[in-house]
Amino acid sequence: MPNPSLAQPGEGRTTALAAALRRVIEADGPVPIGHWMAAANAHYYATRDPLGAAGDFTTAPEISQMFGELVGVWLLDLWLRAGRPAGVRFVELGPGRGTLAADALRAMRSGGLAPPVHFVETSPALRAKQAEAVPGAAWHDSLADLPDDGPLLLVANEFFDALPVRQLIRATDGWRERMVAAVGELFVPAAGGRPLDRIVPDHLREVAPGSVIETSPASVAIAREIARRLRDGGGAALLIDYGYEGPMLGDTLQAVRGHARANPFEDPGEADLTAHVDFGTLGVAARAEGVHVLGTVGQGAWLQAMGVEQRAAALAAGAPDKAGEIDAARQRLTTPDQMGELFRVLALVAPGWPMPAGFA
Repeated sequence: MPNPSLAQPGEGRTTALAAALRRVIEADGPVPIGHWMAAANAHYYATRDPLGAAGDFTTAPEISQMFGELVGVWLLDLWLRAGRPAGVRFVELGPGRGTLAADALRAMRSGGLAPPVHFVETSPALRAKQAEAVPGAAWHDSLADLPDDGPLLLVANEFFDALPVRQLIRATDGWRERMVAAVGELFVPAAGGRPLDRIVPDHLREVAPGSVIETSPASVAIAREIARRLRDGGGAALLIDYGYEGPMLGDTLQAVRGHARANPFEDPGEADLTAHVDFGTLGVAARAEGVHVLGTVGQGAWLQAMGVEQRAAALAAGAPDKAGEIDAARQRLTTPDQMGELFRVLALVAPGWPMPAGFA
């Protein structure tokens, strides 16, 4: 078996971020994977619009208006069945270009709901795009900045996957934190020196060397904050991302650049770094705060339950020349071999609110 501490080398680069990370490593030693991921993504999102054909990746709202519209229908249905509570706000975490919000708000307005809009977004480049798509939105750097005097209808689509993860790797002599070191001109993953067996569950301690455990403390903290706000103020949250029901063993850290896989240890800040979301752990964290947790269900099944087939048919009837394009988008969003199963949907609902649609 190859030495896991020397796997996946990345070429050194002379970008300002690479130089800064190299200085930190040379001065203080290797940095944790989570530190590397956080620094790289902070630079990446602050300096570009990464979406679309000219960017690095495409998200569901950019594939078809149907996605955002059905999110809006889901939120509208809950609000209506909750008795049309006053003071409700629409919140999106990491709203991309604002496409999902624009489509969801249009669907909500059709049913009499026109809430104020709040975006949690730190990227200046993306805030500019969001302002064009959703005029009048308010921006916040974190959940802590959001008003807390009313119900929230919150959406997080492909948000949690970009939050930093901590990785532990099983070395031949026990568990260590997975770090990033500088070796010559390369950045490479390396096992840290401090034993961490005591924090690994008993049933995982003796697995094969090279095995990896991922956790995301930042994700857990945000899930708990969302749940606390729903518990205290009412509302619901819809979390959609690619992920799994964990915890489990596995290294899911990946980089995407130009719509292709890239090396996560090469060119820090020039590719999108993500890790699969552990929905099982997020659900446990949210339940601990006293909210109802539903799911996960596959994105395809959820969209079908919300009426994607009927919506696609209606769009095709209104634009027959685009029927093929509309059907291709529906299939991309829903079929198991595309986005239908890998992407999962989790709902958090405040006590006293009705159970949502789309979850059997």
